[in-house]
Amino acid sequence: MRALSKEARPGALMIDAPEPTPGPGEVLVKVMATSICGTDMHIYNWDGWAQSRFPAPMVFGHEMTGEVVAVGQGVNPDMVKVGDHVSAETHLACGHCYQCRTGRKHICQNLRILGVDAPGIFAEYAVIPAENAWVNDPEMPWEIASLQEPFGNAVQTVLAGPGVSSRTVLVTGCGPIGLMAIQVARASGASLIIATDVNERRLALARSMGADLTINPLAQDVVRTVRDATRGNGVDALLEFSGNQTAIRQGFGALTYGGHASMLGIPAGAIEFDLANDIVFKAATVIGISGRKMFETWYQVRELVTSGKVDLGAVISHHVPLSHFEEVFEAVRAGEAIKPVMLPQER
Repeated sequence: MRALSKEARPGALMIDAPEPTPGPGEVLVKVMATSICGTDMHIYNWDGWAQSRFPAPMVFGHEMTGEVVAVGQGVNPDMVKVGDHVSAETHLACGHCYQCRTGRKHICQNLRILGVDAPGIFAEYAVIPAENAWVNDPEMPWEIASLQEPFGNAVQTVLAGPGVSSRTVLVTGCGPIGLMAIQVARASGASLIIATDVNERRLALARSMGADLTINPLAQDVVRTVRDATRGNGVDALLEFSGNQTAIRQGFGALTYGGHASMLGIPAGAIEFDLANDIVFKAATVIGISGRKMFETWYQVRELVTSGKVDLGAVISHHVPLSHFEEVFEAVRAGEAIKPVMLPQER
């Protein structure tokens, strides 16, 4: 089969690889669509984080959907069977640590990630644990089904803590997950949605997806503009997707007293932070978001997608065969792509 291998250098390599065989408790999936994540960009660029974490050479990628074509020994057909259309929950939990045994597999102490710590899915076929296979409605388009894993990050971020219903919200960072979060916030009844980004194209998309007000920090004072829009109070909820130190500071500056912040964006390194004024004296609640709850978030994702309350197709910028991977990785790097989808079965 064709597969996209990550070598110990920038870029990636299309290789001929043996088709994998499912072992006990695993399923073999014919991959129909995959999408590119920010983590994949770190690996593709071979930055310091990737060099310290990724066991090159190995097939990478983790956002996917496809058809189950074989199952290993011991797989319960009531859970998943040949012919099912599935997406993959990419957190590979150990099942025996304190967090796993108390219903929090998504923050397993021994967590491994598909396509980062274990062979990934940028390939024509991939093996995943049967318990990580999420069965989809066969009518769901492949490209939409492939976006459910990252969409789950957005859902978990928006719905964490007290949620956003009837509350004012600031979304910092309008990448794919930030844009998805705007739709979730709108579907969840947020009273006012404000979004920030330095990319005007992304701000335009944010408005089309339900943001009431967009702010370019290069042209406007974020904190002042937010306070003007909220009668001087600041926002009830900060949803942070950028990982940018300046944006994080602006977000907390715009957060009201007693508000809550859901943090998904990953800074490149340690950042300076005014803990006393931004959290302690504000009595702010800060929630770190790590992926999706297994599998509560997936049920929420399914309902939001199938009800039509969100349009995941709106964030897709490219549909290309897997062989065109260089084109879309470079488009993401140049800021010209939002969410590319690659199709491994097209040649």
